[in-house]
Amino acid sequence: MAETTARAGLTPQIWDDKFFTEYIRSNRFKKYMGTDPSNIIQVKEDLSRKPGDRVTFAAARALAGGVTGNTVLEGNEAELDLRSLTVGVAPLRNAVVVTDWDEQKSVIDIREAARPGLKMWAGEKMREDVIRALKSLPNTAGVMTKYELTTAAERNAFLVANADRILFGASKANAVSGVWATALATIDNTADKLTPSLISLAKRMAQSASPRITPTRTREEDEEWFVMFANPRSFRDLSIDATMVQANRDARVRGVDTNPLFTGGSLVWDGVIIREIPEMDLAIPASTGRLATEGGIIAGAGTAGIDVGFNFLCGAQALGAAWAQRLKSTTDVRDYGFRHGVGVQEIRGIEKLMFGTSTTSETGNLVQNGVVTVMTSAVADA
Repeated sequence: MAETTARAGLTPQIWDDKFFTEYIRSNRFKKYMGTDPSNIIQVKEDLSRKPGDRVTFAAARALAGGVTGNTVLEGNEAELDLRSLTVGVAPLRNAVVVTDWDEQKSVIDIREAARPGLKMWAGEKMREDVIRALKSLPNTAGVMTKYELTTAAERNAFLVANADRILFGASKANAVSGVWATALATIDNTADKLTPSLISLAKRMAQSASPRITPTRTREEDEEWFVMFANPRSFRDLSIDATMVQANRDARVRGVDTNPLFTGGSLVWDGVIIREIPEMDLAIPASTGRLATEGGIIAGAGTAGIDVGFNFLCGAQALGAAWAQRLKSTTDVRDYGFRHGVGVQEIRGIEKLMFGTSTTSETGNLVQNGVVTVMTSAVADA
């Protein structure tokens, strides 16, 4: 009697789906990603179903105008101010080679052997891209560019256009010069550390910004929240601030496993969840192929040459993530079947969402849609 057996070719796709799920979940930004416009990182997979190399994210500004009483509405209609930003996608690939000393292994065995390293690489790559996107700003052509590759003039223009959503230290007055380097130089290690009062100021800036920055909703609480991603040095200063320590001691759930005084977990203040991102530091492993300046610290930029760090208070649609192809596995056999290569590839892009505010151009005068950039002192541990 014939017996039906599973075809080997069916197994890889099951592994692909599982790999993609684990890869996203290993990313510390994952809980803030989703397809809903209220998510901090809005995900679109439009190109997974049709050809193309760019995905468009749209924003509709709040309506103005309107009439009251017997005033005729016809002829007084409000214009719907629609803005858009395209996020490009590109292939991302990596692979390892496994040598077969005993016998040729099956494709699933090879992939399982390489999974841990490839999974770690994929997660790190996504995390680095999120950090890069949060720091990025438009160049003179309006193209989102890595902060380290922008000119002084481009940074100054970014500051002027986003004056209501960039905070240097504890005072909005630190940015009045309109010069990025000058504003950084006002930050000192006494008044301009990350503190609860500074976080409250950043939140009020988000609430009063025009166009407004919309808060998000977390899965844990059916309430509106902002989320701040903080570099580890500024998070350190916040965690030992007397006001924050008292709040954790008196207002948070008690217990070794739940209170951030013991766990070092996320902090909460004034409707803002503060999450430490350890990778936003100056020390970048050489294995990543990045320069040290590509972390979240700008060395020597503050008063008396102190280091200054990036922090990002985020609301809805802060970033846009576009997928054209989910992460999938690939294989390669060569050297007469002796060497077996296993790889991964995906096609995606991720950028900070910035929409124009110019009345004459859709993309003119770009402003951060869901981010208040907060620069604070970030002195290294002694």
